Amino acid sequence: MQGMYRELQTRLSERIRHVLRELYGIENFCIVIEQPPRVELGEYALPLGFELARKLRQPPRKIAEQIVAALGGLEGFQGFEIAGAGYINARLDRSGAARALIDETELPDPPPCHPAEILVEHTSINPNKAAHIGHLRNAILGDTFVRLLRAGGHSVDVQNYIDNTGVQVADVVAGLLFMERRSKEEILRMAEADARFDYTCWDVYPRVSQWYEQSSENAARRAEVLHAIEAGGNDIAEIAAAVSTSVVRFHLRTMQRLGIEYDFLPRESEIIHLHFWELAFQQLKEKGVVYKETAGPKAGCWVARRPRPLGAAAAGVGEEEDTKVIVRSNGTVVYEGKDIAYHLWKFGLLGRDFGYRRFYHYPDGRTCWMSAEESEAGHPRFGGAHEIYNVIDARQAEAQHTVVEALRGLGHAAAADRYHHFSYEMVALTPRCATELGYPLTSDDMARAYIEVSGRKGFGVKADDLIDLMIGSAQKEVDARHAELAAEERRSIAEQIAIGALRYFMLKFTRNSVIAFDFKEALAFEGETGPYVQYAVVRAGNIFRKAGISPVEALDPAADFQRWFSGETGAEIWELWLAAGKTTYVVEQCISSQEPAYLAKHAFQLAQLFSNFYHRHHILNEADDERRRFLLATASVAHRELIRTLGVLGISAPPVM
Repeated sequence: MQGMYRELQTRLSERIRHVLRELYGIENFCIVIEQPPRVELGEYALPLGFELARKLRQPPRKIAEQIVAALGGLEGFQGFEIAGAGYINARLDRSGAARALIDETELPDPPPCHPAEILVEHTSINPNKAAHIGHLRNAILGDTFVRLLRAGGHSVDVQNYIDNTGVQVADVVAGLLFMERRSKEEILRMAEADARFDYTCWDVYPRVSQWYEQSSENAARRAEVLHAIEAGGNDIAEIAAAVSTSVVRFHLRTMQRLGIEYDFLPRESEIIHLHFWELAFQQLKEKGVVYKETAGPKAGCWVARRPRPLGAAAAGVGEEEDTKVIVRSNGTVVYEGKDIAYHLWKFGLLGRDFGYRRFYHYPDGRTCWMSAEESEAGHPRFGGAHEIYNVIDARQAEAQHTVVEALRGLGHAAAADRYHHFSYEMVALTPRCATELGYPLTSDDMARAYIEVSGRKGFGVKADDLIDLMIGSAQKEVDARHAELAAEERRSIAEQIAIGALRYFMLKFTRNSVIAFDFKEALAFEGETGPYVQYAVVRAGNIFRKAGISPVEALDPAADFQRWFSGETGAEIWELWLAAGKTTYVVEQCISSQEPAYLAKHAFQLAQLFSNFYHRHHILNEADDERRRFLLATASVAHRELIRTLGVLGISAPPVM
């Protein structure tokens, strides 16, 4: 099912192709279909006359006239007309389009399939402390893109990469062992029993950096711990495994609060211990992708050539700047090296697989698997995807590019083309929000557009604290408005409002925008916010509750609404129907552009149109029974598409607000 708007656009496009072939012998022409500035002008606009004028050596309007004459009648369309100097406007049969929209049913999620067609990696938090606000943007973007892909009919595996052998974990382990002088047994007990062990690690992490600076002996502990973790089979490695595993569980619980789930957690420790890197390194050497540098600052390192940036030669950039170290002279592998091996596995090109074990169980019975050196019985198979998307912040663009170029160098150009860096910019706080969260700011800070956060410096907002704060704020409003409801129900409503507000705020900005987060702005009931869209659903639901019928009962596929769509008032109502019919079209746009913000914008515009409709038409007091049924059907379609759109955004609508 393409959706009403998309299906009719496809039908129009196919007829245009036929006409171009019959009239001019033109094949495979890229047909651009736009939307007129006002619905009164039609539902589609085609600039064909302008695009073909040079090729056919005719005026645009004359070409448009020829095409319109050849189009004739087309099912689902009322007619075609020429506008301006050569635009073709297409008008829909509004009643027929309305019936098609009434008949629409939502496609179910594709059944689980391993390996899936598409692999999306997101969240990927270092397992050394509690998740923070910046991690939430990554996870919400990634989860929403997964929902978009599934709404588009794709099978998707969701993966969350765990760097459990990196320097961040090593720093926390060094802090617990040597700075706080805790025993192995004490640390293992804390990781198992501490109700907020991720918060404990949060506090240790910034302090250990200061501790390193106190003496060279302290500073040497980082390398000592890091090497022990990578080697495995020792007390420090056991502590690191316990710390990282405990923190990962806290991360999964935090994300579960936002409706975010994962299928598989691949860990760097297995990439090391299952010798993924050795297999990849052999391929890289055989294909000449990497070579050993024999002179200069990088002597003894294995390096990969990389394309020089534009203008590099003119700027005097030499060969030395055109290589990337993959293996250091001491034999340790840089992050990108292990990432190359990991992505060969993702595409099924490595020749080796992880072991799998059950790790986390969700309330609906689904299992999140984790990598292991040996597999449990009955495990699914991950990896071997056709296409991958990595949700990683924009600062990692160079590292992502290194992996892509390595794939090309190994002869996997098709895989490299299907490798997408789904990048995004950072999340900061508005000065007001930072102050309300308890951070002391100077007068200069208060004048800034946003305040950057830093986990290493101890200046940041823990994700759970933010969620709790937003739920508490929403709870006060719900308690004041609905004191008659049970406490448990009020809490549930507050959670839905808060989670919806948080997710919507993170999604309404395009990915390349820096976000200055403000929880009061996010929770507002007016403006472009999640609660505003949720409130539109609640209002629509109230109409049917008071009318004594369900939204489904208000839809009659046999109804002829043509006369109600005429005139100025009818055009306004038709604009709401048309917007409701574009949900599938917008989902496809979001997937092709890798931009979930378009669906957030669609939800807001749909809510605005419904709000205007709600205020202008007193449905329950409408005396004309036939018109009343039409208005109820309008509310029902808007209600359905608002819920559907919010669902893809990962937002639920509460029963009251």
